[in-house]
Amino acid sequence: MQRKILFLCTGNSARSQMAEALLRKYAGEDFQVFSAGAEPSNRVFPPVVAVMNEIGIDISHARPKGLDTYLGHMHFSKVIIVCSEADKKCPQIFGSAQRLYWPFDDPAAAQGTEAEILEACRGIRDRIDARIRQWLKEEGLGTV
Repeated sequence: MQRKILFLCTGNSARSQMAEALLRKYAGEDFQVFSAGAEPSNRVFPPVVAVMNEIGIDISHARPKGLDTYLGHMHFSKVIIVCSEADKKCPQIFGSAQRLYWPFDDPAAAQGTEAEILEACRGIRDRIDARIRQWLKEEGLGTV
């Protein structure tokens, strides 16, 4: 049976969307992967969609979702919080789920030229990617 994993951030417009897509790519056969935001944005941050496309992952169809999408409807084995604001706003609300905290900077807060914003998004994408790969090794799911 697949374990259910939820990535949680504030807006569900960048970090949690990238993490969801990356884990699904690497271990979608082992996990059902979801993401949500404490205060969901109106859309996924367009530069995040662009940098995910650069590595062959299309998240253009993704939409931010709030916690209410899952609370009381779904049980998770792990909730992975990827931002400090969501960590503060979402104390133990997922019952018996193991709670992991992997804070990353918010790509949607990046400022500068379009090229600088894309570069910031790439850096965060790559850090999330590395953390997920490390975690999969820790979970005994081999190398990716």
